[in-house]
Amino acid sequence: MARLDPFPVPDFHLPFGNSKHPLAARANAEATSWALGHELVTDAAEQFTAIGCGHLAGRVSGEVPYETIVLLAEWMAWSFVLDDQHDHLIRTGELAAWRPVTDAITEYLNTGKTSWSPSRRNPLVNGFIDLCDRILAGMSPGTAARYRTHVPQMLHSLDQEAGNRGATRRPSVQEYVLMRRHSSQLLPMMDMVEAGLGIDLPQHIHDLPAFQAVAESAVDIISWGNDVFSLPKEHACGDNNNLVSLISSWEGRSLPEAVRAVEEKIQARIEDYVAAERRLFQVIDAQGEMDPSLRADVTRCVRSYEDWMIGADLWQRYECTRYSDERFAAGLESAYTRPDLVSVA
Repeated sequence: MARLDPFPVPDFHLPFGNSKHPLAARANAEATSWALGHELVTDAAEQFTAIGCGHLAGRVSGEVPYETIVLLAEWMAWSFVLDDQHDHLIRTGELAAWRPVTDAITEYLNTGKTSWSPSRRNPLVNGFIDLCDRILAGMSPGTAARYRTHVPQMLHSLDQEAGNRGATRRPSVQEYVLMRRHSSQLLPMMDMVEAGLGIDLPQHIHDLPAFQAVAESAVDIISWGNDVFSLPKEHACGDNNNLVSLISSWEGRSLPEAVRAVEEKIQARIEDYVAAERRLFQVIDAQGEMDPSLRADVTRCVRSYEDWMIGADLWQRYECTRYSDERFAAGLESAYTRPDLVSVA
């Protein structure tokens, strides 16, 4: 497929403030060291460092302890390798190797052990085990239950992406939007930040339609914005898992026209978010029985979503080379991708 001509990413006019942890650069270096230590990356370490996992973690974590920022940055490093490795297997037609890895990850998440012997584990499984133990140790039972739900949903969405790339029929825009909420890999990371902030919202709050509307609109805004940033690579390698590409295909628009359409959708979704936030507190206040400390935690959680929206946007624009790297724009694999990673025993 032809390479996409360079285009300016629109300003999405996110009406939120943001600050970055002063030790974000240190967290970024630690995350790279962790990935190298677990042999998720063995070459092109500088390119991997330039993704800026620590900078993203430092922008979206609010006032969490530094140790939480490092842990989140390490999880992000793992998730980028997971995503890139999955892409490699799609390109090479080796997806059969993927199932044992994701089965081992899911088994460990559910039981705290894996039927694989230590000698058979590969870097993705070993890295997940190290992270999972530390992540769950810092979570309340309720947050841990959501994390245990979100990780398999994330893995399943990668299978859906692979199916989309091999299918003759493209997913509809609505099908894609629902899948993208999980393939963005945001929800487990949001669980981690919530735990790091000491927020422990009961499940009945998360189940409120008004709360779900806030969370879903935030995830959509981040995901759709990322689709604009990542369009050059995905267009170049024929990946149809992109909102811009799907709108272009289904609606018969040029790619520049589809970018503008996504920009308009993001602006409308920002309005949805603001309205959903207002409705949420109207619902809470109408109940009249909520403990003030719980209401304060709901407020902190909502503010965290705002940190995610603006923080992810700023990171992609100014602190991450992933979306501007020449290899990426040409649709090539990252230089740090290990072709043998899944086969490593």
